[in-house]
Amino acid sequence: MSLAYNQALEAWKLDEVPVGAVVVHDGELVASAHNEVESTGDPTAHAEVLAITQAARFLGDQRLNAMTLFVTKEPCPMCAGALVMSRVGRVVFGISDPKMGFLGGAGDVRNVETLNHYPLVTPGVLSEECHALLQAFFAKKRRK
Repeated sequence: MSLAYNQALEAWKLDEVPVGAVVVHDGELVASAHNEVESTGDPTAHAEVLAITQAARFLGDQRLNAMTLFVTKEPCPMCAGALVMSRVGRVVFGISDPKMGFLGGAGDVRNVETLNHYPLVTPGVLSEECHALLQAFFAKKRRK
Protein backbone atom coordinates (compact mmCIF):
# COMPACT_ATOMS: atom_id res chain seq x y z
CA MET A 1 0.00 0.00 0.00
CA SER A 2 2.92 2.32 0.57
CA LEU A 3 3.76 2.07 -3.14
CA ALA A 4 0.21 3.13 -4.01
CA TYR A 5 0.56 6.02 -1.57
CA ASN A 6 3.77 7.06 -3.32
CA GLN A 7 1.87 7.09 -6.61
CA ALA A 8 -0.74 9.35 -4.99
CA LEU A 9 2.06 11.76 -4.06
CA GLU A 10 3.14 11.77 -7.72
CA ALA A 11 -0.42 12.66 -8.71
CA TRP A 12 -0.37 15.60 -6.28
CA LYS A 13 2.83 16.92 -7.89
CA LEU A 14 0.96 17.01 -11.21
CA ASP A 15 -2.07 18.73 -9.61
CA GLU A 16 -4.14 15.58 -10.03
CA VAL A 17 -6.45 14.28 -7.30
CA PRO A 18 -3.93 12.26 -5.27
CA VAL A 19 -5.04 8.70 -5.81
CA GLY A 20 -2.49 6.02 -6.55
CA ALA A 21 -2.76 2.34 -7.41
CA VAL A 22 -0.42 -0.60 -7.86
CA VAL A 23 -0.96 -4.20 -8.89
CA VAL A 24 0.96 -7.10 -7.40
CA HIS A 25 1.23 -10.62 -8.84
CA ASP A 26 2.98 -13.39 -6.89
CA GLY A 27 4.66 -10.78 -4.68
CA GLU A 28 5.97 -8.82 -7.69
CA LEU A 29 4.97 -5.27 -8.57
CA VAL A 30 3.59 -5.45 -12.12
CA ALA A 31 1.80 -2.10 -12.49
CA SER A 32 1.73 1.33 -10.90
CA ALA A 33 -0.30 4.39 -11.76
CA HIS A 34 -1.90 7.52 -10.43
CA ASN A 35 -4.80 9.66 -11.55
CA GLU A 36 -4.19 11.37 -14.89
CA VAL A 37 -7.65 12.81 -15.53
CA GLU A 38 -6.57 16.45 -15.55
CA SER A 39 -3.35 16.00 -17.50
CA THR A 40 -4.93 13.83 -20.21
CA GLY A 41 -8.44 15.30 -20.28
CA ASP A 42 -9.66 11.70 -20.08
CA PRO A 43 -12.38 11.11 -17.47
CA THR A 44 -11.52 7.39 -17.42
CA ALA A 45 -7.84 7.95 -16.54
CA HIS A 46 -8.28 6.88 -12.93
CA ALA A 47 -5.36 5.24 -11.16
CA GLU A 48 -7.15 1.89 -10.93
CA VAL A 49 -8.05 1.72 -14.64
CA LEU A 50 -4.52 2.67 -15.69
CA ALA A 51 -2.98 0.08 -13.34
CA ILE A 52 -5.38 -2.64 -14.53
CA THR A 53 -4.43 -1.91 -18.15
CA GLN A 54 -0.72 -2.16 -17.31
CA ALA A 55 -1.26 -5.41 -15.39
CA ALA A 56 -3.18 -6.99 -18.28
CA ARG A 57 -0.36 -6.06 -20.66
CA PHE A 58 2.18 -7.56 -18.26
CA LEU A 59 0.24 -10.81 -17.95
CA GLY A 60 -0.80 -10.95 -21.59
CA ASP A 61 -4.34 -11.72 -20.48
CA GLN A 62 -7.41 -9.73 -19.52
CA ARG A 63 -8.17 -12.01 -16.57
CA LEU A 64 -6.30 -10.86 -13.49
CA ASN A 65 -7.66 -13.40 -10.99
CA ALA A 66 -4.30 -13.96 -9.26
CA MET A 67 -3.55 -10.26 -8.87
CA THR A 68 -4.09 -7.81 -6.03
CA LEU A 69 -4.78 -4.14 -6.64
CA PHE A 70 -3.79 -1.70 -3.90
CA VAL A 71 -5.39 1.76 -4.16
CA THR A 72 -5.42 4.70 -1.78
CA LYS A 73 -9.17 5.43 -2.07
CA GLU A 74 -12.17 3.16 -2.50
CA PRO A 75 -12.87 2.65 -6.22
CA CYS A 76 -15.73 4.56 -7.88
CA PRO A 77 -18.48 2.74 -9.83
CA MET A 78 -16.44 2.85 -13.07
CA CYS A 79 -13.34 1.44 -11.42
CA ALA A 80 -15.30 -1.17 -9.46
CA GLY A 81 -16.80 -2.28 -12.78
CA ALA A 82 -13.31 -2.51 -14.29
CA LEU A 83 -12.26 -4.68 -11.34
CA VAL A 84 -15.12 -7.05 -12.04
CA MET A 85 -14.54 -7.10 -15.82
CA SER A 86 -10.82 -7.81 -15.39
CA ARG A 87 -11.52 -10.30 -12.61
CA VAL A 88 -8.98 -8.80 -10.21
CA GLY A 89 -8.73 -11.29 -7.37
CA ARG A 90 -8.33 -8.90 -4.47
CA VAL A 91 -8.60 -5.18 -3.82
CA VAL A 92 -6.96 -3.44 -0.87
CA PHE A 93 -7.86 0.21 -0.35
CA GLY A 94 -7.00 3.00 2.05
CA ILE A 95 -10.04 5.14 2.70
CA SER A 96 -13.71 4.53 2.13
CA ASP A 97 -15.66 6.92 -0.07
CA PRO A 98 -19.25 7.26 1.16
CA LYS A 99 -20.19 9.52 -1.78
CA MET A 100 -18.74 7.63 -4.78
CA GLY A 101 -17.13 4.42 -3.51
CA PHE A 102 -18.54 1.23 -4.93
CA LEU A 103 -16.98 -1.47 -2.80
CA GLY A 104 -19.05 -0.70 0.28
CA GLY A 105 -19.20 3.13 0.45
CA ALA A 106 -22.06 4.61 -1.56
CA GLY A 107 -22.85 1.19 -3.00
CA ASP A 108 -21.26 -2.18 -3.53
CA VAL A 109 -20.72 -3.89 -6.86
CA ARG A 110 -20.52 -7.17 -4.92
CA ASN A 111 -24.25 -6.87 -4.23
CA VAL A 112 -25.12 -7.29 -7.91
CA GLU A 113 -26.20 -10.93 -7.89
CA THR A 114 -25.88 -11.49 -11.64
CA LEU A 115 -22.15 -10.77 -11.89
CA ASN A 116 -19.75 -13.64 -12.56
CA HIS A 117 -16.89 -12.29 -10.41
CA TYR A 118 -16.52 -10.60 -7.06
CA PRO A 119 -13.12 -9.43 -5.81
CA LEU A 120 -12.09 -10.00 -2.22
CA VAL A 121 -11.93 -6.60 -0.50
CA THR A 122 -9.73 -5.37 2.35
CA PRO A 123 -10.54 -1.77 3.36
CA GLY A 124 -8.78 0.59 5.71
CA VAL A 125 -5.08 -0.06 4.98
CA LEU A 126 -3.04 3.13 5.62
CA SER A 127 -6.38 4.91 5.93
CA GLU A 128 -5.14 7.75 8.13
CA GLU A 129 -2.31 8.64 5.75
CA CYS A 130 -4.52 8.38 2.66
CA HIS A 131 -7.24 10.48 4.28
CA ALA A 132 -4.78 13.17 5.37
CA LEU A 133 -3.33 13.39 1.86
CA LEU A 134 -6.72 13.89 0.20
CA GLN A 135 -7.81 16.36 2.88
CA ALA A 136 -4.66 18.44 2.45
CA PHE A 137 -4.99 18.42 -1.35
CA PHE A 138 -8.57 19.68 -1.33
CA ALA A 139 -7.87 22.21 1.45
CA LYS A 140 -5.10 23.64 -0.74
CA LYS A 141 -7.49 23.73 -3.72
CA ARG A 142 -10.11 25.64 -1.69
CA ARG A 143 -7.52 28.25 -0.63
CA LYS A 144 -6.67 29.10 -4.26
